Amino acid sequence: MPRNIDRDQVRDLTAGGAQLVEVLPPAEYEERHLPGALSIPLQRIDTQAPEQLEPGRAVIVYCWDSA
Repeated sequence: MPRNIDRDQVRDLTAGGAQLVEVLPPAEYEERHLPGALSIPLQRIDTQAPEQLEPGRAVIVYCWDSA
């Protein structure tokens, strides 16, 4: 179930094996992304997530927006 989490929860979850996914467009991901994050652009999440993510591990989806 989706829910908002804070920075400390992100650290705890990734330390426990959660997968961090940034849904930014590729150019924005290259410019600025969180360390260890996978790049799966939002427009491709349905097709790429099954290929790149490990079943059974928690997933944190992140998108930074300056607007």
